[in-house]
Amino acid sequence: MTVSIKDVAQAAGVSVATVSRALAKGPVSAALKAKVEAAIAATGYRPNLSARRLRSRHSDTIGLIVSDIRNPFFTAVSRAVEDVAYQAGMRVILCNTDENPDKEAMYLRLMQEERVTGVIFAATRATAETLDAEALGFPVVLIDRAAPGGAADAVVLDNAAAAGLLVSHLREQGHSRIGGLFGNTSSTGAERHAGFAAALAEAGLAAPARFVAPTAEAAQQAVSAWLAEAEAPRALVISNGLLLLGAMRAVRALGLELPRQLALAGFDNDSWTELAGPGLTVIEQPVDEIGRAAMAMLLERLEQPQRSTRKVVLTGRLVVRGSSLA
Repeated sequence: MTVSIKDVAQAAGVSVATVSRALAKGPVSAALKAKVEAAIAATGYRPNLSARRLRSRHSDTIGLIVSDIRNPFFTAVSRAVEDVAYQAGMRVILCNTDENPDKEAMYLRLMQEERVTGVIFAATRATAETLDAEALGFPVVLIDRAAPGGAADAVVLDNAAAAGLLVSHLREQGHSRIGGLFGNTSSTGAERHAGFAAALAEAGLAAPARFVAPTAEAAQQAVSAWLAEAEAPRALVISNGLLLLGAMRAVRALGLELPRQLALAGFDNDSWTELAGPGLTVIEQPVDEIGRAAMAMLLERLEQPQRSTRKVVLTGRLVVRGSSLA
């Protein structure tokens, strides 16, 4: 049988209003609060959080909307967000969108229905371009991707500079036929492509590139087809960990030896990259710092709702391993 707030009031010998104030940490004497707490323990009452949200503007919950929770980058960022949220006394609702704008819209509506305090969001380029936090009714902090014109707070990597580091490293190893594989749904892929193309242009080299859905399967198909061409690249820059995994699968299926037949370098220092082949050269993103900075920025926004939007740009670290060495 469901225990109601009236049952708690009757067990404590107080009014329903007193129980409500005690639950909401309102003005209740220590003696009455002790009575209510004892009655809650005796009856096994559980507060109806949904009903409480309907009576208040917001909950003590934040939303965390990521594009693919299977991606170790987002797994690590999510953990950091949850750690800081817990320390701040807040709960986290985690949603996965598969880089699908329709799912993003659905989960943003869910966040409105749940009356969340705010949202940390890895948005597709299409959603980021039309994001309106004021219309949503809660603050938004973007991670990994930023909105045009600073429409929302954001924590991102310096993607262009990081891609340039990979190109410079491959050039130092003597490579001139360098191709790039990039995700086609987010601003992150576009920024990394821009850095890749700029670094090759500065060296007076062509910058052949392919754009695919951000999945390992799409990357494997694209790399397999590309490497079968007559003018295939002799080195590849891969723009995220899932694409790098797909590229490595293609390399193995083709029986290629790294780095003698193909040099490979990419983004995300996932645990498997150290063990694959001779070890993969990668850009290591400060994943813990990204998650913690995003949560701190959201808390700051709640304290100062009228301040101007900010973008925190973090630096990646080049980790050189055997896959790219001459």
